[in-house]
Amino acid sequence: MGSVGFRDVARRFPGLVGQAVRLGWAASPRDTVATIALNLASGVFAGYALFATTGVLGALFAGGPTPQRVRAALPSLILVAVSSAARSGLQSAAGWAQGRLEPQVDREVEIRLVGLTTSVELAAFDDSDFHDGLERARNRGMNSAAQVVNNVINCLTSTTGLMSAAIVIGVLQPILLAVLLAAQAPGAWAAVRAARIRYLTRFALIDSYRRKWILSHLMVDRETAAELRSFTMRTFLLDRLSRLAAYARDAEMRAAGRQAATRVTASAMSGIATAGVYAALGGMLVGGWLPLSVAGTAVLAIRQAGASLSQLLYAVNQCYEEGLYFSDYVSFCEDAQSRVRPAGQAPMPRGFDRIEASGLSFSYPAADALALDDVSIEIGRGEIVALVGENGSGKTTLAKILAGLYRPSAGSVTWDGIPIFDVDAEPLREQVAVIAQDHANWPLSVRHNITMGRALDAGLLAFAVSSSGADVVVDGLARGFDTLLARQFKDGAELSGGQWQRIAAARAFYRTAPLLIMDEPTAALDARAEHALFSSLRRHAETRSVVIITHRLASVRQADRIYVLAHGKVVESGRHPELMALGGQYAELYGLQASQYEP
Repeated sequence: MGSVGFRDVARRFPGLVGQAVRLGWAASPRDTVATIALNLASGVFAGYALFATTGVLGALFAGGPTPQRVRAALPSLILVAVSSAARSGLQSAAGWAQGRLEPQVDREVEIRLVGLTTSVELAAFDDSDFHDGLERARNRGMNSAAQVVNNVINCLTSTTGLMSAAIVIGVLQPILLAVLLAAQAPGAWAAVRAARIRYLTRFALIDSYRRKWILSHLMVDRETAAELRSFTMRTFLLDRLSRLAAYARDAEMRAAGRQAATRVTASAMSGIATAGVYAALGGMLVGGWLPLSVAGTAVLAIRQAGASLSQLLYAVNQCYEEGLYFSDYVSFCEDAQSRVRPAGQAPMPRGFDRIEASGLSFSYPAADALALDDVSIEIGRGEIVALVGENGSGKTTLAKILAGLYRPSAGSVTWDGIPIFDVDAEPLREQVAVIAQDHANWPLSVRHNITMGRALDAGLLAFAVSSSGADVVVDGLARGFDTLLARQFKDGAELSGGQWQRIAAARAFYRTAPLLIMDEPTAALDARAEHALFSSLRRHAETRSVVIITHRLASVRQADRIYVLAHGKVVESGRHPELMALGGQYAELYGLQASQYEP
């Protein structure tokens, strides 16, 4: 909060200008150069027009017949007309180039934000600070980027006009220039103070805005509509939403009052200072310090300088305000870049004989306890390895580390001795297929929901849907593989939880990866579909290794190795008969499930 004072703004402003120019250059070098050059040229012609005005007024105020004075003023008048026309044409051309630049800047910042967000380590999404930073960057921060570029260009335009008028005023009477600048100081103070109040208010309310958006989204979303009604949650959620909205409203109203008081004070001070400018000009005329023609030009120059200075202050204020939000975008991008997994140095093997995880430890951000604590397992080629245990024991976390999605705080995972975190992330993930417990239901066609961005292989697609049981789902859809899986759109279809789980399994089978990880792959399947899926696992294990996480222990009896986790540790390991003979936690859990089927 201490970094948004007036002095800090003045210190950071040149850097902001540099960021805006670099951003514009990255979006379109041609339009950036054209916009800047055309605005500078228009300022030069504005100065010519003012100087020529002195010649016009001098000729008109001279002695002699009126026709003679008009003829004497014609050359200067023509110069004023040509300069004004050139200025108008250049400003129009600059506006055209600036209009072209804005959408290109929008595209540049959006692609950069999404590119970085999709590149960060998965653990970043478990960090609330990352989410807050993303919210600020994605909403106001990203939208402010083009505004910052526009405002910097507007600053340049206003500065050029101001310099033209200031040069004229300085040549005519330097004292007027100092008085004019003093008259605009209150406006500059008010602009910066009002923007600071607005930014601090929005910054303090970002968590409330995010909670309010989440609540309103849940209340109008189709997926939660049925449960909201069946549990009669409408009044409860409306009350929470209303309290959040009232909290934000009160804070914004207090900020608006402070801003209004600031502007009223500045307007009064500016009015007094402006009166002083014209009083000084009148005194110079009465004292004979200025000729009448020079005074007339000075009035025009003062008006132009005042207008340019007002525009400059407004543009600087907008640069400052939007720059605060843009700095959120820049800060998030820097933070996201630091969370991107560094490039690996080792080549990724195409397969493996043995995967070894040794001494793995991992904790989530702000968590007090370790999610995994010194865990070691191994997976052989063609083996089915099961991870079992009660909820919260660390099974899913371990699977995500094996898939290269989480980086452990201690320990290593190797493929035939090659540490997987020493290789590039994308080649590693190409060698791993995952059926996630919380798989996404993408609003895409069935085909794209299975191929997931990969090139279409008709034979592999048929194999994937038959192995997962998704062929039954596809056959029941009106447009088959071309059916859009989103009821919100025309001709879209809705699948049940079990049908979606078959589609998710087909995704994993479509990827011909040597390691298949299945996290609760049958939680939503009926008994027949579950039996069919597990029956096909042994066939798949002939060409790939399978890691399966499940609470249905009857499904892992044929696994080559079973690891039992509890509180982030491996407490038992072995085959089903060995673990049953041990009489430990696995035997207890298996017995509890088996007892449910006894008379």
